[in-house]
Amino acid sequence: MVLSEEFIGSKDDFIEKNKKFIYSITSSICKRNLQWENDDELSIALIAFNNACKTYVESKGNFFSYAKVLIKNALIDYFRKASNNPYLIFNSDDKELEFIDSKNSLTNYEIQQENLKRNEEIMTFSNELKEYKLSFEVLVESSPSHKDTKDKLLNLAFICSKETSIVDYMYNNKMLPVKQICLLTGENRKLIEKWRRYILTLILIFSNSEYIYLRSYLNIKVGDNGEY
Repeated sequence: MVLSEEFIGSKDDFIEKNKKFIYSITSSICKRNLQWENDDELSIALIAFNNACKTYVESKGNFFSYAKVLIKNALIDYFRKASNNPYLIFNSDDKELEFIDSKNSLTNYEIQQENLKRNEEIMTFSNELKEYKLSFEVLVESSPSHKDTKDKLLNLAFICSKETSIVDYMYNNKMLPVKQICLLTGENRKLIEKWRRYILTLILIFSNSEYIYLRSYLNIKVGDNGEY
């Protein structure tokens, strides 16, 4: 079942009514105040919300959770394609859904549907990791514990995911092209070798548009450190 007219009324009115919701998500990710008239990020988010209205079906769970995922992923794609990369960090706060009315809160059915979609992606990703001789258990052991290191590697992987030669090398050879990454980012080979499993995993998620929920649940926002 698509988003019904009984639920949204006029689509234009529905979008206007939920601009505060759209703004909250976008501002949280960009970590700054934005203006509808001047900031491309809000335009990207608005288009994503409109796309959510057009593509939503009941099996996707709660509409606002679905819209939130599409907005976050649209912004991630925007950052990936931008010529100047903002510095990204993992977000520990997640307050965007405060703007959903109680009548639109997640039902048990919607939670189950969202979990089902997420679990399907996890299973697909788990099978892909096997091609690289990796597993979630190995990744847990190979992940940095220090936040600064995690954020540094996040940005490194983010930049690499834009480079077709690096992504193609990974898919064809099932390994990380360490030398190419060193040349691209100027990072120390020792750092990349140490965290190669973690970096490879992030690149796989960023470079595959099918991982809608995985990309969204990385919970990324723009940080305070300026450009990478």
